[in-house]
Formats: sequence, structure tokens, C-alpha cells
Amino acid sequence: MSRSADGTMTLVEHLGELRRRVIICVVVVVLGAVIVFFLYTPILRFLSGPYRDLTVGDTGCGGTPDTGCDLIVTGPLQPFMVRMKIAGYGGAALAVPVVFWEIWRFVTPALRRNERRYGLLFGLAAIVLFLLGAVAAWFTIGETLAFLFGMGGDTLQPFVAADSYLTLVALMLLAFGVAFELPLLVLGLLLARIVTTEQLRRFRRWVVVGITVFAAVITPSQDPVSLLFMAVPMYVLYELAILIGRLLKR
Repeated sequence: MSRSADGTMTLVEHLGELRRRVIICVVVVVLGAVIVFFLYTPILRFLSGPYRDLTVGDTGCGGTPDTGCDLIVTGPLQPFMVRMKIAGYGGAALAVPVVFWEIWRFVTPALRRNERRYGLLFGLAAIVLFLLGAVAAWFTIGETLAFLFGMGGDTLQPFVAADSYLTLVALMLLAFGVAFELPLLVLGLLLARIVTTEQLRRFRRWVVVGITVFAAVITPSQDPVSLLFMAVPMYVLYELAILIGRLLKR
């Protein structure tokens, strides 16, 4: 895309640049989805691991003592829809780094040199924090399922549909990934001088309440286990953001 001597672009050029970036992101998502589509079987087995581990030794659902229970489908079209859902989720996950990069490349011309430096660091940190959140969610799923199944007592035998299970897993990964972006929001407010570290330290009690409420609302399973696993790391990341702000003299 051509630019004038001072690096500025017209509205039409901006829209053209945006369209090009969006097309790149869509193509990457589609390519990622195709790859995941052909790797469906091992990915499904991996994603169903927490449920199978939870039901090891329970043969009431047709499983074996060694492998546990399998996810089920309730209609002839569901196997295909489950495969497409995994492909879509997987393609979007694989495209995350490219999407962040394209967003960065789109906004870079409007930033000053020091802002570009901060922007690149923020982009890399956003990817790392999102992945950390997804990892935390993954190790929470088993405990969450155990709590939810336990609420029904020992007389209920769960038969979990693959579609609803995968939706829960995807929402858990997304919710935790978004929640772990909290320190970037705090650092952005500090760098913009909207708040100071002294104010953040004074508001700790209210932040604890806010984080707890946020975790209770955003966790798709609405159980205390995932709430705790989300709220505690969020507060630790909040304190880490304050520490970084103090080092930056904000």
C-alpha cells in the first residue's frame, strides 16, 4: 500500500489496508481449520482427556476400567458438526499469533517510535498471557467436571454429549485467556497516566471484590473451583502490574 512522503494515508487507503489485513487473517484461520480437520481424531482424544480420566474405572457408561467413558452424540449430523466445531476452534487458535501481528502492522504507522516499542511488547505479552490463561483453564477442567458431576450425587450416571462438552472446554479456554490479559489493561492505564500505582494500591480491596465478581460472571461453568482458579492468578497478575508500574515510576 503506497503512502505519502510523510507516511500518511487517505481514508480509502486505510480501508484498503484494513481489508487486506482482514483477508490475511481469514485465510490463516481457514488454513488452520483445514489442518485441524485432518488431525481431528488425536485432537478429539486429547480434548476429551479430562472427561475420560474422570470416568476411569466406571463401566456404567460403557467404558472400560482403563480408558473411562467416551463422549456421545445424539443425532446423525452431530459427528460432522463436532468435527467442524473442532476445526473452527482449532483454526482460530492457530491464527491467534498472525491476527495479533496483523493488528500490530495495521496500527504501527499511526504510532510514534516509542509507542511502537511499547506496542510490540504489548502484543507479545498479550499472546503469552492468553496462552498462560488457556493452560490454567486446561488444568482446571478436570476439577470443574468433578465438582459439577458430584453435585448430582452418586446415583446419576453422566452421558456427556461431545458438542456440549467441547463448547464448555472452548469457553473455558477463552474466558481464562481473556482474564489473564488484566495486567496489560492495568499497564496501559499506567502508561497513559490515567491511574497511578499509589491509586492501584489503595483500591486493592475493591479490586479483590471486582475480580471475584468478574470471575463468577465470566466462567462458563459457574462453579467455585474455576472461579478460584481464575480469581487468584488474576489478583497475582494485578500485583505484578503494580510492581512493573513502580519500576517504570508511574
